[in-house]
Amino acid sequence: MVIRHPAAGGKGRFERFSEAASNFTSSLAFYVLCLLLVAFFIAAHAMRLAVTWQLLAGDLMTSVTLLLLALLKNTERRAEHAIQRKLDAIAAALLEQDEGQTLKAQEDLRRAIRMEEEL
Repeated sequence: MVIRHPAAGGKGRFERFSEAASNFTSSLAFYVLCLLLVAFFIAAHAMRLAVTWQLLAGDLMTSVTLLLLALLKNTERRAEHAIQRKLDAIAAALLEQDEGQTLKAQEDLRRAIRMEEEL
């Protein structure tokens, strides 16, 4: 089993899902959902509900945290890959410009500038 970098090879199902989830988790709706989850956790303790309800509230918060961590790491790796490709393209363009050949490196640099649209 080979594990690829998340940004390598275009967008698959997980990358598209991860991007949509990242957009949702940065929205007001997700913030409200988290507030409701925390309120449920506090209410379960304040009302001295059965331990089962308290555990459920805690487990839900832990699960959301773990999922957010996975999404954050995926987004971080894709951004890291995009930055590295841009830096490589800039370095190649500068080297080729210094040598007097600027066609291929400039085209690579143009593609790298629009990389966020691909990732």
